[in-house]
Amino acid sequence: MPEKNKIGEKIKNLMEIRNLTSEEIALNSGVNEELVEKILNGEVIPSLTPLTKIARSLGVRIGTFIDDTPQTGPLIVKKGKSDEVVYFSGDENKTDDSNLEFFSLASGKTDRNMEPFIIDIKVDTESGHELSSHEGEEFIYVLEGSIEILYGQDNYILETGDSIYYDSIVPHHLHSYDDKGSKILAVIYTPY
Repeated sequence: MPEKNKIGEKIKNLMEIRNLTSEEIALNSGVNEELVEKILNGEVIPSLTPLTKIARSLGVRIGTFIDDTPQTGPLIVKKGKSDEVVYFSGDENKTDDSNLEFFSLASGKTDRNMEPFIIDIKVDTESGHELSSHEGEEFIYVLEGSIEILYGQDNYILETGDSIYYDSIVPHHLHSYDDKGSKILAVIYTPY
């Protein structure tokens, strides 16, 4: 697994450029200051929700935390195999383990408005999932297995070949539905 600190270091660099403290980031993003500190120090595997809120508070897109080498022309990823793997927790408040492996399909592409990923979802052993929300929209297409999406007061079971498009401001949670894990294509848009 890549260093948890990679994202924290990128956030620290942006904070330094903007002369911001972790307290100011917490206040501006609405993310608990303790969690901000843990992300900055690479102590946790954060979920996408606090990272999206932190990115928005810094005026950058979420991909800024993933990108390494800027690419100005077309970006090609062969057979969905990306070298850029990012691990996220599936729950905003569960930061000790990663249920999701995000393979970026656009890492390095500058000025993009969408974040496309292939996501491997481990078998879900948790119950009572906590829903989270952030600004933007998400498109999910199930490549393998089946997933459950909790969306507001509703839940949806999607199987291979199914898709869903939703506003991510509505509290939601996505996890594997069967005991085999699953794989999805996710395209995430977050305004910044």
